[in-house]
Amino acid sequence: MPDINKLTKAKIPCEGNGIEVKRTLCDICCPGMHCGVDAYVKDGKIIKLEGTKEHPRNHGLLCTKGAAGRQYVYREDRIKTPLRRIGERGEGKFEPITWEKAYRIVADELLKVKKEYGADSVAFFSGYTKWYRQYLHRFAYSFGSINYGTECSTCFKASEMAWEATVGLNSDPDMENSNVILGFALNGFHSRYLVAPRLLRLKEQGKKFIIIDPRKTPATQKLADIHLQIKPGTDGALALGMANLIIENDWHDKEYIEKYTYGFEEYAKYVKQFTLERTAEITGLRKEDIYEATKMYATNGPASITETSCSLTHHINGFQNYRAMICLNGLTGNFDRPGGQIPEKSTFYDMPAGFDMYEHEYYLDVQPDRKSKAIGCTKYPLWCKFMDEFQAMDMSRQILEGTPYPIKALYGAGMNAKMFPDTKKMYEALKALDFFVDVDLFMTDTAKYADIVLPACTSYERGEFKAYIGGYATFTKPVIEPLYESKSDVQILKELADVMELDDKLLREGYEAEINYMIRDLSITIEDMKASDLPIKVPEARDVVPGEFTTNGMNTASGKFEFYSNYIAEFKEQGLSPIPTYRPTLDDEGMDEKEYPYILVTGSRIPNAIHSRLHNVPWTRSLRPDPMVDINAEDAKELGVEKGDLVEIETITGKIRVKVNPSVKIRKGDVQMFHGYGEANANDLIGSTHTDPYSGYPGFKSSRCKLTPVRAQEA
Repeated sequence: MPDINKLTKAKIPCEGNGIEVKRTLCDICCPGMHCGVDAYVKDGKIIKLEGTKEHPRNHGLLCTKGAAGRQYVYREDRIKTPLRRIGERGEGKFEPITWEKAYRIVADELLKVKKEYGADSVAFFSGYTKWYRQYLHRFAYSFGSINYGTECSTCFKASEMAWEATVGLNSDPDMENSNVILGFALNGFHSRYLVAPRLLRLKEQGKKFIIIDPRKTPATQKLADIHLQIKPGTDGALALGMANLIIENDWHDKEYIEKYTYGFEEYAKYVKQFTLERTAEITGLRKEDIYEATKMYATNGPASITETSCSLTHHINGFQNYRAMICLNGLTGNFDRPGGQIPEKSTFYDMPAGFDMYEHEYYLDVQPDRKSKAIGCTKYPLWCKFMDEFQAMDMSRQILEGTPYPIKALYGAGMNAKMFPDTKKMYEALKALDFFVDVDLFMTDTAKYADIVLPACTSYERGEFKAYIGGYATFTKPVIEPLYESKSDVQILKELADVMELDDKLLREGYEAEINYMIRDLSITIEDMKASDLPIKVPEARDVVPGEFTTNGMNTASGKFEFYSNYIAEFKEQGLSPIPTYRPTLDDEGMDEKEYPYILVTGSRIPNAIHSRLHNVPWTRSLRPDPMVDINAEDAKELGVEKGDLVEIETITGKIRVKVNPSVKIRKGDVQMFHGYGEANANDLIGSTHTDPYSGYPGFKSSRCKLTPVRAQEA
């Protein structure tokens, strides 16, 4: 057991005038951040937020989202009490009811569907946040349903799949020891803001940066020695073209390839077709730039690759784009070596903290018999090989069609219909359900379709466990009481499990029992973590030793780095290729290039927002108050529009009207539309079948569209 007296204690700033400074974390965005926060509390209310200087993750920094956390907590549209729908679905007409009544209705309706159609006809879905997901996963399995799913159906997991198909686990770039850093959509100034200071420091140390991005960004301007302003969705062709150049010029690591890789000959044969000329034609890049970037990457090692996974995988060829990028590591011997890609094992919620927990065993212990395939497993079998959750991009279809079996009820937690392509189709599916319960902080457009709405609370109003890179763990304490009648997601699930009398003793013991189960082999306890206001070091944590993973054998069928993936080969009859192949990303929707001449890219990040969650927070909304589409300045001139003019973006799926923002930073022919605005939903433009057959991910970042100026008389 660690010595409690030696645990790091918080250095609390001076307190006075009835003000207490309490420490917690901000979980507004992805688990990769979850920065430490000092909350100034007076009379039970948060009056100010600052980053925690001693926190090992953010060292006192906060992004715009975290800085606006007080307004987020006290948003006027917080759900205050359990609600029962009294109007039509989507109208938003509800009446308050008690928690007891709400639990009884939810329990009766879910058990009714289970009895009539089977447990698999009830789906359980989690949006943001992610902290309670293993608890919800176990709840779904204890209920008897195989249909547990999350927003990971469009976020991060496709890249994880690509790594697992190639080497067996994820990896991270060892940029500190790299000579060259190859960045696909690298922009730490807008996304993953904690990376930005690190990148600037590495630049000052003389590291060379090659950045591949259709846009000119702060990263391309401040870091890039070479900026490849690529045509959206063609990253895979570039990676295959780079591979061909590397082999042609004898820049590949023959010894590494011979000892540690599998399938090189078939891979090398395939990439021959990606000549410099053809690669330039596909990507829209200059031949000279491709050559110089490839030479810099391949001959000045060690070299690492960093990427924004969604930017690569949000295409109908995204999984193979990502695999093509990964294979550059094996080709140059930069996998599992200092300065290259270092294998990493997830500790908790995709965070590689260097110690092991029983995270997945917690829900797998009660996994039900798989009498049916989970949603999406017939259409996306590779997804279901790697992911123990359904592929939600097929959920609306299955609800509406009822095949291969009906989905009649849905338990949603933080569910956002706007994350789904063809959002109107998802709303139609929600209307078709027999029963829908939604748990959320705010009265969202999605919640308006629910039969029962339950009020959740924020990270400031609850305690939660968190693992951090560097071997740290924490268990936070609430800094204020839950507002109104809100409860934490796990409290809601625990109390619902009691009402439903689920036969699961561990689940019904609650959240701390869950964490105790997961950390049972560690020498720290929940009490140890609660005794410190800061994350504490876990004694069992250890750093990765480069080369160890390769020496012991990789987690693949061959035990090697697989250019030819044996896992994917199981699905060759379904048309999936074991080697990374390239196919055009704009030819599946039947849109003629002359009628729809622009490439639509949706979902790009802006520093003040993540999905829909921050658009109704005054401080963050003020940074970009109107939904706008960014287009190239020359395209704007040809269309005869200026900044602030209305334009209509149209695809075969839908159309929206937004203000135009001409920019020299956008590639000519591209249309960049930020997502999350309620009054102009970018995903209304993306077809529900415009998806990647490997991962199921939608082609958010490459689809055809047309732009039409909206004249004053039409507005």
